[in-house]
Amino acid sequence: MNMAGTFAKGFAGARPLAEHCAELIRSPQPDVQDRLADVVPWCRDLGQELTQELSQLFSAGKLRVSVAGPEMLAGRDCFERIGPIAANSLLRCTANGEKVLLSLDFTTALALTDCSFGGDGKLGEEPPQQLPGSAELLVQQLAGMIAQAIAITNGSAETLRGDVLVRSDTATRLKPFGAEAKVAIFTIVLAMEHGNAWETALFITADDLPQLLPGSTSPSVARRPSRQNRSQVDRAFAELPLTLEAVLSEFDLTLTRLGRLAAGDEIPLAIPDELALRVGDDVFAHGRIGTAGNRMALQLTRVEGQPAPGPREPTKEISA
Repeated sequence: MNMAGTFAKGFAGARPLAEHCAELIRSPQPDVQDRLADVVPWCRDLGQELTQELSQLFSAGKLRVSVAGPEMLAGRDCFERIGPIAANSLLRCTANGEKVLLSLDFTTALALTDCSFGGDGKLGEEPPQQLPGSAELLVQQLAGMIAQAIAITNGSAETLRGDVLVRSDTATRLKPFGAEAKVAIFTIVLAMEHGNAWETALFITADDLPQLLPGSTSPSVARRPSRQNRSQVDRAFAELPLTLEAVLSEFDLTLTRLGRLAAGDEIPLAIPDELALRVGDDVFAHGRIGTAGNRMALQLTRVEGQPAPGPREPTKEISA
């Protein structure tokens, strides 16, 4: 039996299929080392874009963001560096499906939340076991803005808005890469002018990184999304409750008089025509005190930064 002829015939019939198989004829992706010249300007552009995006969360004009890397590690070493508990977000940044893992520790998440509310943002010594709701919302919004910034620098913002696919306190549950995968780590440093600095990290597989760099997508002009197009995270953050105060009266007492106060004492109050409605130390609006039904109410007469409203039916005034 002529086996050589049989094998030759078999291979001849299979050749047309091999020539049309995309997996066999696809050109190999460039290695990370081959595109290091593109990585440096990408880090610079991403830092500039993040400075603009994240200034919405912190003091505008005082935040500076820089991106450094890559540091190459195996997947298992990346999971070990992240630790068993952290604020991890899997981001979608391109139309081709490449994903990025964003991770920051709980201590940094709390510090950034404190800074976003006007605090100094100092890092605590003991990390919490669970993030409060305000920090969870900030992490989600931060991750969404970083995903969008990557999409803009990549050129994908015309066809895709970068977003957060899923969040988990355990990085391995997100399955961003295998234990043996080569992973590029980029460190994002957020620094306030003459203030504190915080770090978070991006983890990108070596296979996906070339697709995130400029020039890997069809040429397009990246446009910043409209501020009116709020994501679900934006709306959730906007629903964060704030405490408002309407101060009925303020008065001074000496320390001696204060020490002599007892049950039954009467303190005269001078109630103004308009009360200030405050958010913290800032006056948000003014209003007249009255009643609505069987409850005390405040009818707003003016709101800071808004024109005065037209005449409205007054509330029933409380007699002195």
